[in-house]
Amino acid sequence: MRTALAMRIDSHQHFWKYHAKRHSWITEEMSVLKRDFLPENLEVECKANGIDASIAVQVDQSEDETLFLLQLAERNASIAGVVGWIDLCSPQAAKRIKFFSKFQKLRGFRHIAQDEPDERFLVHDDFVRGIAGLRPFGFTYDILIYPRHLPAALDLVARFPEQQFVIDHLAKPEIKARNRSGWAALMQKMAGYRNVYCKLSGMVTEGDWRHWKKEDFRPYLDVVFGAFGPGRVMFGSDWPVCLLAASYQQVLEIVEDYVQDCAADVKGKVFGGNAAQFYRLKTTQHGLAA
Repeated sequence: MRTALAMRIDSHQHFWKYHAKRHSWITEEMSVLKRDFLPENLEVECKANGIDASIAVQVDQSEDETLFLLQLAERNASIAGVVGWIDLCSPQAAKRIKFFSKFQKLRGFRHIAQDEPDERFLVHDDFVRGIAGLRPFGFTYDILIYPRHLPAALDLVARFPEQQFVIDHLAKPEIKARNRSGWAALMQKMAGYRNVYCKLSGMVTEGDWRHWKKEDFRPYLDVVFGAFGPGRVMFGSDWPVCLLAASYQQVLEIVEDYVQDCAADVKGKVFGGNAAQFYRLKTTQHGLAA
């Protein structure tokens, strides 16, 4: 295994045992995802593409799935951390945060805010109260939204300057429509908060699934790199969801090609260093701690 400083980390991927009701978001158009995706499946992709470890991120809004991911992480050293789910709006949120703090590989939480009908969900009083409970335990928060939710997300991060946030999937800009209007300015504002990072993930599924080209993503990467700089962006595959539009290798190559002329230290940050810093991964001189 590479040293901790040189580790290549996929900051965003998923596991599941497919269940038609639980994974009802997987439509017929997405039938390639209607099967189990487990660590042994990801291991093949990681070995082929020089990826040493990953962050497993929730897709089902249940504590059962959080525990499922933590069990996988216990048995698989390549899972460096887990981003789980609890009901942050619940009056019991503080107790549940404390309960989950005993799991070493649980690094943070996420909510599928993009599906909430209220675009201001992120600044509801009960949700804000839940977010306030994360920092004492060192937990991060992944923000999963569409561009229309960015104003609320900006209000949220402004309230918590010490809380570590990361924007998933570049906030899902309209890549297929080639539209950056509004999104670019809001992302530049978001980057003004030094406690906010951005994942270079989820781009292919926002593009034209069948006919995308690498150059389709460059304008969006230009915005994010220009705003956040190389010290607050991190590669994420969004595997297996990426398989709707691209292979693991193709997704990786989009970012690799974009940074091909950058210095080695910049590449090291984008492909591992920033994720390790953000998620406060436990490392040794030989790599990630067991």
